[in-house]
Amino acid sequence: MLLSSIRRKFARGVWPIRTLSSNAEMEEFLDYLDSLKNFEKSGVPRGAGTDSDEGFDLGRMRRLMERFGNPHTKFKAVHIAGTKGKGSTAAFISNILRTEGYSVGCYTSPHILTIRERILLGRSGHPVSAKLLNDLFHRIKQELEQAMKEENGCISHFEVFTAMAYILFADENVDIAVIEAGLGGARDATNIISSSGLAAAVITTVGEEHLAALGGSLETIAMAKAGIIKQGCPLVLGGPFVPHIERIIRDKAATMESPVVSAYDTRNRFTVKSCSILNGRPRQICDIVIQVGQDLKMSCKLHEVKLKMLGDHQLQNAATATCVALCLRNLGWSISDESIRSGLEHTHLLGRSQFLSSEEAEVLGLTGATVLLDGAHTKESAKALMNTIKTAFPKARLVFVVAMASDKDHVGFAREILSGGHVETVLLTEAAIAGGGTRTTPASLLKDSWIKASDELGIEIFHDGMAEYDELINEEQVGSESNLGDGMAILSTESSLNSCLKTANKILTGRGEEEKGVIVFTGSLHIASSVLASLAG
Repeated sequence: MLLSSIRRKFARGVWPIRTLSSNAEMEEFLDYLDSLKNFEKSGVPRGAGTDSDEGFDLGRMRRLMERFGNPHTKFKAVHIAGTKGKGSTAAFISNILRTEGYSVGCYTSPHILTIRERILLGRSGHPVSAKLLNDLFHRIKQELEQAMKEENGCISHFEVFTAMAYILFADENVDIAVIEAGLGGARDATNIISSSGLAAAVITTVGEEHLAALGGSLETIAMAKAGIIKQGCPLVLGGPFVPHIERIIRDKAATMESPVVSAYDTRNRFTVKSCSILNGRPRQICDIVIQVGQDLKMSCKLHEVKLKMLGDHQLQNAATATCVALCLRNLGWSISDESIRSGLEHTHLLGRSQFLSSEEAEVLGLTGATVLLDGAHTKESAKALMNTIKTAFPKARLVFVVAMASDKDHVGFAREILSGGHVETVLLTEAAIAGGGTRTTPASLLKDSWIKASDELGIEIFHDGMAEYDELINEEQVGSESNLGDGMAILSTESSLNSCLKTANKILTGRGEEEKGVIVFTGSLHIASSVLASLAG
């Protein structure tokens, strides 16, 4: 009965999953998308996000949009770029605006369970319906095919879906759209918004992800992201930034005569005061005080904000979203402090700081465990994840299930996890990246990276292939305090998510009546997606 209850929740839309019926309804459309070049599956080419001969062709996207009447000119937009925090910041901003009563379009990537999650419409914030997507596809199919011929088959999966999002936002007459850049900013397909249509630009952070695609240095990455700044339109900075990187962005804003609002202004204050359990889920209790200049319209003092999104990085994203809301308010949008508070407090995302319910954990065979899904996949996000866990569960015994894409810093990621607290067990596995296997890292290669990281840190670990490991497993004492009390971690490769769940359950069972601990699924949003999909059956 429990499993069927969980599945009914998915079917009712408590979680936005592509049901069998919607899948069948969109079959032709999904097949069409699958036939297009998809850089999420194949990896982004070197230099693709730069203003160079190798860069993506924005002219192609402009020609495509002109074919459909330039729908992107028919709504105001908040455009978000950044290495980390784009999706969470977009969710915070969208919920603030919806709480105030605006009809909001939100476009983000990637998705967790269904591509419909990438487009949210209206005041409800629900994913676009299969019917609406399907109807639009058939309406524009002939024009798409003609455009594809004229562009020599070069229009990509992301370009087509971005175009469809903009068409839907125009069709639905949204009051405002919150748009996340896919890669960089300057050459990203979303960056066809003009200064007349841009309400505010946002740059959350600048890090080294997609280094080769964005020019090979932190400086070129900053310049690519600064490409979303438009003439005279306000720019909100998240941060913190390395000083010379922030200078690159501010210099670009100065040339565009764009006023800059920084969440890290010295007059602003945002702090985590405590962590509490509300309705069975952790919440971080925060103060967010923003004071931009002397203009009262640009100030906001929120105390005891209860965020579902945990960690200092999510508080940073919430503060950045608050600055965006104040910028919009200064431009004439009606946004109350109470709407900002409520919007922040009601924001949650699949696969980001997501704690499963006890029912869901039981369905996975992890009865009694705290199960956390977090799509961290860089060394910076791994550090933020460990800080979150230490805040919420300072004494918990930790089991990690990790799968990663091939283009990530595996050693750096492992180093942050291992140095962030006592990790009892790490189960390394594989998950399809964006529905394909070309970017998946074999678990055996991940193991090499974790062994290298442990060696660099001077942390002794058991791993499969060691005689001591085989003895430990044969004794069936994985997880017992007598074996792990010396601070050693166990590192194991597993063939699938199901085998990870079985091993994790074995570890939990070995603890008897003591606290079960925290099991963290991380390394990519795709391992989080696999867990949620397994709940749906």
